[in-house]
Amino acid sequence: MGLVIIFGLVTILAAFGSISALKNKNFLGAFFGIGTLAVFGWFTFMTVLKSGYPVA
Repeated sequence: MGLVIIFGLVTILAAFGSISALKNKNFLGAFFGIGTLAVFGWFTFMTVLKSGYPVA
């Protein structure tokens, strides 16, 4: 379940990167950032929904 936590962190960083790229009008960076956010975010969401949140 540690992989889900890592992918969750990647999702959060992709969100910050996408916002930063949009502020700087870096459209290629925003495209890849939003794509990363969509893929890793969907994977993280569905894994947590299916398997539950990892217990410490």
